[in-house]
Amino acid sequence: MKLPTLFDSLPAQLILSFVLVVILTAVTAGLPAIWIIYQQLNQQAWSQVDQGIQATETLYAAKQTELKDLAIVTAQRPTLREYLIDNNLEELRNYLITLQAGAGLDLLVVCDEAQSVLVSTVTAIFKDVCMSWSAGGYQHQSIVSRSIVWLTASHPIESQGITGKVIIGLQLDDSFAQQMRDQTGLEQIVLLDRQPVASSLAGGLEGFEITDPSFFDVNTEANHVELELDQQPYYSAWLPLSDQGIEAQVALSVSVISATQRRLVWILIGSILIVAAMGSLFGVFLARRISQPLVSLAETAEAFRKGDLSTEVAVDAQVREVKEVAQALEYARIDLESTLDTLEREKAWINHLLESIVEGIVTINSQGHITFFSEGAERITGWKRDDVLKRSYDEVFKLPEQDSFISQNLPMPGSRIKLVVELSGGRYSTLSFSQAQLAPSETGETETVLVFRDVSEEFVVHRLLGDFLTNISHEFRTPLSALAASIELLMDQAPELSNSELQELLKSLHLGALGLQTLVDNLLESASIEAGRFHVSPRHSDLGEIIAKATQTMQPLLEKYRQHLLVEIPVSIPEVFADSRRIEQVLVNLLSNASKYGPTEASIDVFVEKDQDYLKVNVADRGPGIPDDQRDQVFYRFTRPGPATDIAKVGAGLGLSVVKAVIEAHGGKVGVDDHPQGGAIFWFTLPVVKGS
Repeated sequence: MKLPTLFDSLPAQLILSFVLVVILTAVTAGLPAIWIIYQQLNQQAWSQVDQGIQATETLYAAKQTELKDLAIVTAQRPTLREYLIDNNLEELRNYLITLQAGAGLDLLVVCDEAQSVLVSTVTAIFKDVCMSWSAGGYQHQSIVSRSIVWLTASHPIESQGITGKVIIGLQLDDSFAQQMRDQTGLEQIVLLDRQPVASSLAGGLEGFEITDPSFFDVNTEANHVELELDQQPYYSAWLPLSDQGIEAQVALSVSVISATQRRLVWILIGSILIVAAMGSLFGVFLARRISQPLVSLAETAEAFRKGDLSTEVAVDAQVREVKEVAQALEYARIDLESTLDTLEREKAWINHLLESIVEGIVTINSQGHITFFSEGAERITGWKRDDVLKRSYDEVFKLPEQDSFISQNLPMPGSRIKLVVELSGGRYSTLSFSQAQLAPSETGETETVLVFRDVSEEFVVHRLLGDFLTNISHEFRTPLSALAASIELLMDQAPELSNSELQELLKSLHLGALGLQTLVDNLLESASIEAGRFHVSPRHSDLGEIIAKATQTMQPLLEKYRQHLLVEIPVSIPEVFADSRRIEQVLVNLLSNASKYGPTEASIDVFVEKDQDYLKVNVADRGPGIPDDQRDQVFYRFTRPGPATDIAKVGAGLGLSVVKAVIEAHGGKVGVDDHPQGGAIFWFTLPVVKGS
């Protein structure tokens, strides 16, 4: 089927016809006029070039005659003859220089009877000038890398036994060319073998560039040549001055003519555009008069197609058939609007029902693409409806296993299954899925409905509760078993035990009681934090005394595992605003963790740093350290810092959460960093007392 195009419409065809007629008319009338003007401008330009070449030829002839007369007058000057008779060459040269300046010449040479240069006003003149330039006329010479062209004249000197001649010359240089340009009105160029030696162009021969290769063609016979000089268009003609390849060239800049030609073209184009615009406006007016009713009906039908049924069909047309079509469309609009209103109300009721359901509801077609995504599904997954529609549900509900898809794990209709699914933002949740089959639609396609809800919190709570009960049972059982064993041994064998053995049993009893006390304290603090009854009573305190009490409390435990405690406190530290009992509990928990996760016979470092208005306390161990992905969670309840190295060292995961709560209640911060020598550094800050 052929697709409609813009030019299939009646208004477009009318407008295009008007525009084409206007353009053809303008081109037919404008192009001949431009061509005639162009030819007239060219003829005038070449006529000016011909007049310039004639004037140039006359001026060169006048200059040559003038030089011949000056040569005669110069040869007959008494002073010159007097200096020759006296052989006073120095005075003769000075006289010639003065004479040259007064006559506007560039060269004065006096030759003797042997045709040798006797005196010359130009030092760079070759020796045989008297012999080679005896006839006068146009001469040239080469000096270093450039050529000089002269217009010369000579006359013999015969007086009182003196025989010789005078040669005078005028150099055809840039200054001479500029004088010729001022007299002819055209640019002047002096050529030697078609190579420029002088020019009246701006800058002379500096930067002189000829872009037309025919300029250097010595076989070119055409008197009229179009060329470019200094990247500007010129009309030019040559005038031969001598049979030695010396020529004069005149050039007329035609940039103005080119600009005029371009201006004429633009005027023609502008005229065509203006007339075309006027014709287009007229065509638009006429097309609207003819096709506006049909266009209105087409727009109304398009609005119907897009669902806009609120606008009444009203077409002001003078054609009976168009009126009948408009009336039929109006009846159809009223019927469709009534039907759609009924459907919209039913759809709104169904959508409200679906959105009120907490569970997520997704419908999937036979190709596995999502066709419906409820508000509950958006809330659970974090995906927006527009982002998932028409996408495969295997891409939206990704399973952690790379080789498994949710379409392969769905339960049978009527049953449920729990799956861990990757949701928006890379987070994982445990979802409970069930599915059902919808009845085939009118197209015969069967869709599947997935209903799911998030059971992650239930799953996590059950798992954490189980882990907590297991760990807390283990935490209580271990010290209680040790206490029971030690007490039983004391009851049975106390009289038989030595003092060292008694001390060892008492130390074991003390460690067991200390562990139970720490565990009970953490449980009580965690319960008070959870209940919202936790508070601290800060006052002026000596941080050194707090650290001393905590290390004294933990010393038996450290001795048991043969661990070394290194404490580094500055000599002078300010007092802190803290609850001494709570901070001691924080240090006991951190030292207990350092001992628990550090190897036997390793060292544990406690050092204090001053940081502006805070004191920073660091507890460094030599354990396995804290992985980067666990640092954000390590201070939460039921989370243990890093993997346990021994089952006996597994804790309830409450100590660090208590540390975080106590320090933040003091207005401080807690954190963990890597230890440069291996292990982790747990730190916290406390505010110092102002002025202490």
